[in-house]
Amino acid sequence: MGEAMYFVTFRLGDSLPKSVLDAWLFEREDIVKNAERMNRSLSADEERRLDYLYSEKVGKYLDAGHGTCCMRDDRVADLVMNALIHFDGNRYDLGVWCVMPNHVHVIVKPRAGHRLPDILHSWKSFTAHEANKVLNRTGQFWEEEYYDHVIRNDEEYRRCSEYVLNNPERAGLKEWKWVSNADMSRSTGVSPVGEHGRDGHATSES
Repeated sequence: MGEAMYFVTFRLGDSLPKSVLDAWLFEREDIVKNAERMNRSLSADEERRLDYLYSEKVGKYLDAGHGTCCMRDDRVADLVMNALIHFDGNRYDLGVWCVMPNHVHVIVKPRAGHRLPDILHSWKSFTAHEANKVLNRTGQFWEEEYYDHVIRNDEEYRRCSEYVLNNPERAGLKEWKWVSNADMSRSTGVSPVGEHGRDGHATSES
């Protein structure tokens, strides 16, 4: 089996109130616990429900543009974009990606010997340091928690790709430059996966 491919979202530290995240986590936990009580994995319908809940509870709030929205500054958006593509084809393979004003969506397939948490830490550590210098600020830049979802097949890849590429339009951003134009029709190159971690969950780097 090849390495897993992920749909990942990470966001600025001031982009989302704890109450919004907690509301999503509460509903997610109810679905997960119900599956655990029945001693089974999440069904495809349940996974789609989790994706929908995340989009409705978290995604719409992020798209509304809360917080400082540091990536509205071209210099910072460029920093983040360049960090994403720097090790593409080396440590990981990128699908589509989008740098939004207060969050980032990316589809990424880690290469052998490289773990998703390490890749995320590298992106966030470097860009936080450089962005704080550019903006003449200090303190937390990114939220430690991030969202990840394992992409199991080509259909999911296309669906997630469309979500990422259409994000600027959904958020009302006109001629937004920081979005990839990768070919969505390509295969994921990933064999269907079964019990590969938990889907649609918030992960902490620590």
